[in-house]
Amino acid sequence: MTRTFSPLALALLATMAVACTSESKTTEKTTGESPISAPVKAAAAVTTPPGPAADPTKIDASRIADAATILSRKQVPILCYHQIRPWRASDSKSAKDYIIPTDAFQQQLKMLADSGYHSITPDQLYAYLATGAALPEKPIMFTFDDGTLEHYEIAAKELEKHGFRGTFFIMTVAIGRRGKQPYVDKAQIKELADKGHTIGCHTWDHHNVKKYEAKDWVEQIEEPTKKLEEITGKPVRHFAYPFGLWNHEATVELKKRGYLTAYQLSEKKRDEENPMLSVRRLIASGYWSQKTLYNNLRGSFK
Repeated sequence: MTRTFSPLALALLATMAVACTSESKTTEKTTGESPISAPVKAAAAVTTPPGPAADPTKIDASRIADAATILSRKQVPILCYHQIRPWRASDSKSAKDYIIPTDAFQQQLKMLADSGYHSITPDQLYAYLATGAALPEKPIMFTFDDGTLEHYEIAAKELEKHGFRGTFFIMTVAIGRRGKQPYVDKAQIKELADKGHTIGCHTWDHHNVKKYEAKDWVEQIEEPTKKLEEITGKPVRHFAYPFGLWNHEATVELKKRGYLTAYQLSEKKRDEENPMLSVRRLIASGYWSQKTLYNNLRGSFK
């Protein structure tokens, strides 16, 4: 089916400096400048894809905890990245919060690896929240929104140097687009999935889920999910909310469609009925030093 891009999609691709900037931005403040713990030896680079993770959909329903128990579990630190590139003279002060200079991104990953962090996948997070399954020491998740080309060219390669894996939430309207802001193409998405990274859905054209009507759940969720599954040959069961905005109705609709986890940004609220569909993340600000990032990770996730 040939689809004509909506004005929203065209405007998004033409002007979006940062796709996921929250409409009501929340700033996480540093809670004390405590020294970073003594570094440990960084994880060795992984040269071959890890084996397939256990399928979380096969967990017996009787083992899945109730919402109150899930909400009581210690939160796993989750970082959210957008663009990874040098700042430009045209970048606004607010945009720089969402643009990580390449060298700063490299330094952040090295600091986290040296500090003993181990990356986990959304499937592992789901198993932990649902059943209390064990996680590696100092678990962390690295997530990337929109599907910009630097996620493939820079982020994935830097993650792999430290034995890390990431989760890439793809906005499907932009797949293969080039121009001032290029995006990953189908072959690159497939390669990321084959290397053990997770591919998740970020809607078709970044439309706010709080404004969805019935048809939007097909256009923005069901069709992009199918497209990404066709590209990767793997199930897509993890979702990131555009702008980090969500409501209870969205968690219900995502659950109906088989989604296991969904990710907001840094607001403290989580859904009391479907907590795994309102998981918190922290935007890694382009202004943060390694020390500030470390302190925010320690202070934000309880």
